Amino acid sequence: MKTDDFDYYLPKELIAQTPLIKRDTSRMMVLDKNTGEYQDKHFTDLIDYLDEGDTIVLNDTKVIPARLIGTKPETGAVIEVLMLKDLGNDEWECLTKPSKRIKLGTIVKFSDELSCECTYVGSDGIRRYKFIYDGIFLEILDRLGQMPLPPYITEKLEDKNRYQTVYAKNPGSAAAPTAGLHFTKEYLKKIRDKKINIAYVTLHVGLGTFRPVSVDDVTKHDMHEEYYTLSNKTADLLNKTRENKKRIIAIGTTSTRVLETVADINGKFKKQSGNTKIFIYPGYKFKAIDGLLTNFHLPKSTLIMLVSALAGKDNIIRSYNHAVKEKYRFFSFGDCMFIK
Repeated sequence: MKTDDFDYYLPKELIAQTPLIKRDTSRMMVLDKNTGEYQDKHFTDLIDYLDEGDTIVLNDTKVIPARLIGTKPETGAVIEVLMLKDLGNDEWECLTKPSKRIKLGTIVKFSDELSCECTYVGSDGIRRYKFIYDGIFLEILDRLGQMPLPPYITEKLEDKNRYQTVYAKNPGSAAAPTAGLHFTKEYLKKIRDKKINIAYVTLHVGLGTFRPVSVDDVTKHDMHEEYYTLSNKTADLLNKTRENKKRIIAIGTTSTRVLETVADINGKFKKQSGNTKIFIYPGYKFKAIDGLLTNFHLPKSTLIMLVSALAGKDNIIRSYNHAVKEKYRFFSFGDCMFIK
């Protein structure tokens, strides 16, 4: 299986640079994973495809302003640090540019109240830093940090809350779980009013989102670990949904990865937390989910491989080509697809 098998042509102008004025006005393609048939709909039509007793699963991670710009005090060299993973005790795994300037013990200063020291040198720009600060770390980060928008978004984000879901709760992500950006509090109430269950998991999005597949053979790609947690309450609700022969619908690939990590071979769930590096590509047998709401993904990415595993590569490439023809908006601030 070659990485190039997951390529498609995308005109640059279809990459959404800004969010729509209203979150829930996105278009939505509905793809039948069994027949390959697709329809052009709108996100607000999603509720029509959900039945009483079904459970949708949202990732309640919260994006932190994880991009910091600092300097090396001894030279004045400008250093960009993107915080990816909390390792505990004020130590973080980070992506660094330019990384060649950062050696073991190098200090990067961001302000009088925040600096960090390199404690580990990895490959591909990865460094670990011990953060040194005076005060409350997240409050300092909120003042000094920038929202870590993906590199394909070049326009300024006027309202940083638009790169945050309305149900974001647990800080720790370096990128938003973008399928959730379409939901409003009002629409979630409509879903509850129809007696559709809403469950939450947490996966802190890290390097896996930013790191391209650089190998020709898909099976040789090495996924980075990301922290997740699934509560007792969510496990009980998902098991009850299964017992009632109702569907589990993942909202986003991040929720999918948590559910597929935790579910046993019989599709049962239990409270669990840890790090996952699950890599889902065609040939994978799904244990946890029956459907998926997701955005349109980058060519040759691990995410387009995941949706291809669920719906079939040919179906995905054909539907993506249709989305290009119909001028759907792509990627983080773009339109969505419901795979049923």
